[in-house]
Amino acid sequence: MTESAWPRPRRGYWRFSALAAAIFGALVLLALELVEPPSPASPDPAEVLSGGSMTRAMGTRKTFLNPAGSLSHDAQLRFFTGGSFFRQVWLIAPSSTTARDGLGPLFNARACTGCHERGGRGRPPQGPEEPSVSLALRLSIPGLDPQLGVMPEPTYGDQLQTLGIALTRNRNRGAIRGNGSAEHLGPIGEGFANVEYDSRQGQYADGEVWELRVPRYSVRNLAYGPLHADALVSPRVAPALAGMGLLDAIPLEALLSAADAEDADGDGISGRINRVWDRARSRTVPGRFGWKASQPNLLQQTAAAFRNDIGITNVLYPSETCTEAQPSCLQARSGRGPHTPHEISDELLASTADFLRLLAVPQRRNAAAQEVLQGRQLFRRIGCDRCHTPRHVTREVAGHPELSNQVIWPYTDLLLHDMGDGLADGRSDFDASGSEWRTPPLWGLGWTEHVTSLATYLHDGRARSLSEAILWHGGEARAAQQAFLNLPRHDRHALVAFLKSL
Repeated sequence: MTESAWPRPRRGYWRFSALAAAIFGALVLLALELVEPPSPASPDPAEVLSGGSMTRAMGTRKTFLNPAGSLSHDAQLRFFTGGSFFRQVWLIAPSSTTARDGLGPLFNARACTGCHERGGRGRPPQGPEEPSVSLALRLSIPGLDPQLGVMPEPTYGDQLQTLGIALTRNRNRGAIRGNGSAEHLGPIGEGFANVEYDSRQGQYADGEVWELRVPRYSVRNLAYGPLHADALVSPRVAPALAGMGLLDAIPLEALLSAADAEDADGDGISGRINRVWDRARSRTVPGRFGWKASQPNLLQQTAAAFRNDIGITNVLYPSETCTEAQPSCLQARSGRGPHTPHEISDELLASTADFLRLLAVPQRRNAAAQEVLQGRQLFRRIGCDRCHTPRHVTREVAGHPELSNQVIWPYTDLLLHDMGDGLADGRSDFDASGSEWRTPPLWGLGWTEHVTSLATYLHDGRARSLSEAILWHGGEARAAQQAFLNLPRHDRHALVAFLKSL
């Protein structure tokens, strides 16, 4: 068996009663009429500087890869050193450049920029023959490993690596290595990820038609046999990188105070903290990075990406991604040596994390435009800010005055929320259920179309526009989504204009 596929949603899954929808829409509009209609107000001057002193006014396609202007000389050195390793193309070991070899044996990209185009969001493949580079398929089976958060799929591990080095054997010496012209042994990559789309259509309250793409994922050309019968699959695109250091600096107390796991206030919003494994401290701590908040801090997030996406081992992830079912992968040459226990040193790993930590946040555009101000009030009025918390103040960060005590506007609470069946992947991750996702930050959202070659949204890139992304919201965000459906067209455009101003 060389192909695994997952069933389409049931035919009646997306249907709902037109009468019920009409009644609900009328009630929403009546409720909105009881609230003072939004009138444009003066923008908050502080909100224009989304990242406080880490904000930078930029207008190029490299907007997401620039340092903040507030960095000290030493911080700039760390930023540019780490940036060189973020951009570099890793080589197969052994190489004359020993600090930059160790690619694979299995990987999804040869450089960090392969997934994060110009520091921006990834996207799903756009056709059946286009490789999946910036969209990864996370794998597992039912169960829980307390340190991994999932039970890895037995043959392919916890992520499908679509690429691999060409494994060969020297006919005379019998040695296995990652290049050369001798006998070819192993496959290149574990399989080919594919996505196809069905269509779902509907109408706004004013009659305008909308259409959504409903994704179906499959894997073909599996190199080591079929997936486990109970395999769980979660597609995830690479997120944008701006402001990660500031998100890391939001006090834990702020997240804990915003969490409402039992919905004690009865507002239908029950944000939760994910409890994840901190590899450096060997204990369970709150998570805040990743689509399901499954990483506790920026250093571990960086280390996991090196190992899972490029195949570069490090102090936090010292083993290759090969499983016992992949003997040729297990025998491949590594970039480790007698004086280099890992393929990237602790110093260079920390330097790369510092590069990500010190990336600037783009300054908002058109913040004072009347349509944007109208959209800003609508965003709050229909309840989007209940999860996309606009404002935070960062804690004191030792050695990083530019990150300390900053008033920032990331529009996230970094908590898990149930987003409904439409966005569910059915795959738990530590305490996150199969329908829960971390609220993604919205700053820099309006630059996506300018920076990346193709702008897509949500955790798997299924949404082709911000309006589509809103329409996919369900679960705890259902009321806000229904209110958006019932807004008149000019209000919907105003809300999107506000999002694009961020």
